[in-house]
Amino acid sequence: MELNSLTAISPIDGRYRRQVQHLSDYFSEFALMKYRVQVEIEYFIFLSEKKFFSVNAKNRKSLRDVVENFNLEDAQSIKEIERTTNHDVKAVEYFLKQKLESLGIDDEKEWVHFGLTSQDVNNTAIPLSWKYAVECEYLPAILNLNQELKILAEQWLHIPMLARTHGQPASPTRLGKEVMVFVERIANQIEQFIHIPFSAKFGGATGNFNAHTVAFPAKNWVMLANQFVENSLGLQRQQFTTQIEHYDNLAAHFDAMKRINNILIDFSRDVWTYISMDYFKQKIKKGEVGSSAMPHKVNPIDFENAEGNFGMANALLEHLSAKLPVSRLQRDLTDSTVLRNIGVPFSHIILAIKSLEKGLSKLVLNEKKIQEDLNNNWAVIAEAIQTILRRENYPKPYEALKDLTRGNGTINKESIHLFIDGLQIAASVKKELKKITPQNYTGVSPDLN
Repeated sequence: MELNSLTAISPIDGRYRRQVQHLSDYFSEFALMKYRVQVEIEYFIFLSEKKFFSVNAKNRKSLRDVVENFNLEDAQSIKEIERTTNHDVKAVEYFLKQKLESLGIDDEKEWVHFGLTSQDVNNTAIPLSWKYAVECEYLPAILNLNQELKILAEQWLHIPMLARTHGQPASPTRLGKEVMVFVERIANQIEQFIHIPFSAKFGGATGNFNAHTVAFPAKNWVMLANQFVENSLGLQRQQFTTQIEHYDNLAAHFDAMKRINNILIDFSRDVWTYISMDYFKQKIKKGEVGSSAMPHKVNPIDFENAEGNFGMANALLEHLSAKLPVSRLQRDLTDSTVLRNIGVPFSHIILAIKSLEKGLSKLVLNEKKIQEDLNNNWAVIAEAIQTILRRENYPKPYEALKDLTRGNGTINKESIHLFIDGLQIAASVKKELKKITPQNYTGVSPDLN
């Protein structure tokens, strides 16, 4: 069958293609070819700037235009060359030599890929595409989502809500504060994430500049490689490598993403539970159905979709972060096929974030139900009463409240106040205790700013 969104095996390229197709700019075979071309051209220009040979400004611009204007026809040309070479990076080298011939600078074409191995190209092209994807897609998406959560936290800051620990009624909290728990967790992990470098390998066949040095022994190739990788590509060059980059920093990126995903899975499940408790209603879109059999249902599908996609991403990220840093001796080829899949978990994450945003936009706060739960759980202020009684040096206050509140029928405002009236304490303290309600016993939190 012809490949399209209905015949694709992966839902990333099938069912969800419309939502993530822009990510092919970073993770497709086309994108990998383009970034390889960019690395090879920038290296060629770098060598000319370092006076190994001469290429004028006009031709340097024309070469950079090859990257800027790289299209499917160019990618197909590389693929055709690969049919003969059976080597993808060598096909890029031959493609660029043809471009140099067309620009009339074929005398210098043997400087293309000078001293390099394929991994010098792959281990700069892939980190470069990863860097652009993270900076242009992932960080804006996760930062925007966190900002949306903070806005909701501010809106719901003063909404008292029954807390639940072990699934049981617990000391009341505020809905906005509970959302801020997730805002802070995500912000902390983003802060750690952005300090992880985008690293690259660039040092010849086994990382020692063997070919470079034998050709130009007087050159400081370590310094030159550092300059190229850091200044021309904006990556951090690893100083000691085998034939491949050791992927430790890339694995750290994956692990950081997993932690953020886990936080958002936690959030998705909490919101799902609040919806099931009727703390939130959901806006209804005309024409949509929640069940093929039960017309009344409005399912929290966006939060379920988000949880599922974050889970898929984590399963793949776990393998990537565990496998990539491990390679036999100076290299084996297992990293090559695995690296081609980094766009898959990335796409699942973007899908999940989109689902969360959609779900959040449909939430309608049901304050009536939240207040009803508080009014039905006056026992939760027992903590407040026994704490004040401790302050007053009242004998065994915890035990007194325990006898009142555990397995002793309905606890409501009247029974609590009746208990207070029976206490041998000052009238002023009784008055203080009677002011406590499930609605106002919510403590304090830091300022949201």
